[in-house]
Amino acid sequence: MVQNHWFDVIVMDLRLPDSNDLDLLIFFKESIPHTEVVVITGHGDVDSAVKAMKLGACDFIQKPFNLDQLDIIVEKSHQRALLSRENAILRHSSDRNQEPVRFIGNSLAVKDIKFLINKVGPAKIPVLITGDSGAGKDVVARLIHERSTCANRPMIIKNCASLQKELARSELFGHLKGSFTGASESQEGLMAYAHDSTLFLDEIGELPLGVQASLLRIMETQTFRRVGEKEERKVNIRFIFATNRNLAKEVEEGRFNEAFYHRINAFNIEIPSLCNRKEDLPLLVDFFLTRLSPENATYRIVDSAMNCILQYNWPGNVRELRNVIERSIILAENNIITERCLPRELVAVSGDNQVALNLESVEKDHIMKMLKFHDGSRIKTAQTLGISRKTLYRKLSKYSQ
Repeated sequence: MVQNHWFDVIVMDLRLPDSNDLDLLIFFKESIPHTEVVVITGHGDVDSAVKAMKLGACDFIQKPFNLDQLDIIVEKSHQRALLSRENAILRHSSDRNQEPVRFIGNSLAVKDIKFLINKVGPAKIPVLITGDSGAGKDVVARLIHERSTCANRPMIIKNCASLQKELARSELFGHLKGSFTGASESQEGLMAYAHDSTLFLDEIGELPLGVQASLLRIMETQTFRRVGEKEERKVNIRFIFATNRNLAKEVEEGRFNEAFYHRINAFNIEIPSLCNRKEDLPLLVDFFLTRLSPENATYRIVDSAMNCILQYNWPGNVRELRNVIERSIILAENNIITERCLPRELVAVSGDNQVALNLESVEKDHIMKMLKFHDGSRIKTAQTLGISRKTLYRKLSKYSQ
């Protein structure tokens, strides 16, 4: 039963016909994550009960006992188990205190990505998110999780580049005490924490080949073993992967497991570089100015500075843009961002390019297109643009002057 189900509380007698002393208690504590064990003892078993508590039992109850007393102890143990599991999951999750995520943009590429997210979110199929570093792969992963059937549980996130090659298997699957040098106690892995939730493995191209084969088996059978463990456990995990590598080329050169690649590539979402969707730049700039500005402060960016932003190719993608806006807010005088607030490389590109784009005309053209798309509905247009209706009215009034 323990191999096929997850238990929060186990009630066991210390004297069982097919178990020696406290062996079963030790097995439970080493095999099941965050499970509380309540032991039942006779009058002569107080010493054994004390020993059981030292080995991890959460409480004991003496015979004879009434069911009301047992009910109270089980309920307290259950709450303790839930709290322990939630704390462990939060330690391995990046969802703590996070604001709702949004994928900013209205380019055709962004609309396609949002369509794919909405379609694949409720499905159980693995998703592979590809794109350059800083393009927003983690945002897409969070949006998929928010639309999944396990959205009420934290998404477990791990960057495979941070896994030590020798300990990657242990960190992913967990291990038993004494299973290798340095394993002084049994530990759970990410598979246990991601049960009934989503496991997002970023930079999957960095995962060692041997571990890829083990992960493939887990995806196909939904079972896994901890390092040093004989019994298998059943899990229910939604897998999302991300990489900035060309995995097909990695397979050809023998650096990536071919079977694993075909399994994780069941549903691919490719995020274009920011330089290929520059029409999204005004929206992104407005978003970061609002998100990163100090409370109750409004910052404005002059046209010449915005021209520099529009002409730059953004090799670091959205992450680089965020850093530039954050830097510019710090350097702004009287809440106005000028060319002096931008990094030199952005201004240099603008100086080399004699064709300057006019921010106001770009913004006006985009807003009018969105207004036409929504048949003149200002409410829907403001929601799509990610701005308030008041801001939209102000801009439209300005354009009509």
